[in-house]
Amino acid sequence: MTKSKIVATGSYLPQKIVTNDDLSKMVDTSDEWIVTRTGIKSRHIADDAELTSDLAKNAALDAINSSNLDISKIDAIILATTTPDLTFPSTAVITQEKLGIKNAFAFDVQAVCSGFVYAMQIADSFIKAKKAKNILVIGAETMSRIVNWDDRNSCVLFGDGAGAIILSAQEAGNSDFLATNLHSDGSFVDILKTTGGTSLNKNSGFIEMQGREVFKNAVEKMSNSLLEAIKQANLKIEDIDWLIPHQANLRILDSVAKKVGISQEKVIITLQNHGNTSAASIPLALDFANKNNKLIRGQHIAFEALGGGLTWGSIVLVW
Repeated sequence: MTKSKIVATGSYLPQKIVTNDDLSKMVDTSDEWIVTRTGIKSRHIADDAELTSDLAKNAALDAINSSNLDISKIDAIILATTTPDLTFPSTAVITQEKLGIKNAFAFDVQAVCSGFVYAMQIADSFIKAKKAKNILVIGAETMSRIVNWDDRNSCVLFGDGAGAIILSAQEAGNSDFLATNLHSDGSFVDILKTTGGTSLNKNSGFIEMQGREVFKNAVEKMSNSLLEAIKQANLKIEDIDWLIPHQANLRILDSVAKKVGISQEKVIITLQNHGNTSAASIPLALDFANKNNKLIRGQHIAFEALGGGLTWGSIVLVW
C-alpha cells in the first residue's frame, strides 16, 4: 500500500518586522494589551514589491534544498492561500514558473486558515491514488494586504509568511497519514470574512471578525476535530507527541489543549513571532519544530486548524 511521507520542510518570512510597540504608534494599543489578549509580540510584513508567489517560492526552495529530491521529480504543486497574486491564474502556477518546475500540475486551495490542512489531505489522497509521487505543498500569505491598519482589533493579529513541505510516496516504512478529517459550515460566514470580493464589489476588502464567536467556535470545532482524528487513528490523546495547530491566538491554543487534555509542553507555538499567517502558520510552525530537532521519526504528530467559512479539520500522522 502506498503511504505518504513528509520528506522535507521549508519556510520564509519577510525581512520587515513590526513589533507591538510599532503598532502602538499607529493605533490605540500597547504591547501589554496585545500580548495579554493574543500572545503575539511581533509579525513579519512583506515589502510592497513582495508578492505571495515570492514568499511561496522562497519557502519552496528552502524545502527543496533540504531534500535530496531533484526538482524535476516534483509532479504536483498545491498552494493554500487566501491572498493570491491575481484573481487568475492561480498563485500556484505563478510559483511554478518562478521555481522553474515543468513536469507538474499546480492549483490553489482556498480554505483560509484551514488551507494547509485541506491541501495536505488533498496531497495525501493524490499519492494514495497513485496520481502523483512527489508533491510540493505550500501555505503562503500576505495578510497585511487585507488588514485594515486603522482597526486595532484586527491589525494586531496578522502577519505575512510562507511554509512548505514535500510529500512523497513510499511503499514501505512507518511514516504515513493515519487519520484525516475536513469540515465546513457556511452558516458561520459572517463571523469571519472580508468586506469585499471580485464578484461582490471588485475589491478584496478588509478582514472583519466577531472575536467572541470566532473564539468559541475555534475551541469547540478544533477540539472535536482533533479528537475525531485521534480516535480514527486508534490512538489516545497521550499518544500524541506533538500538536502543531493553526497559530491564531494563544488563548485559543491554550483552551484547546486544556479541552482535549494534552500537555501544553507538547504544543508547538510560534505565533509570538509570526502573528496569524493564515494558511502559512502550520507549515511555518512545522518547519520551526523540524529545524530545531523537536521531531523524531516514528513520533505521532497532530495538526488542526479553523478558518473563515467556517472551515476546519485535523490530521494525525506518523512522522
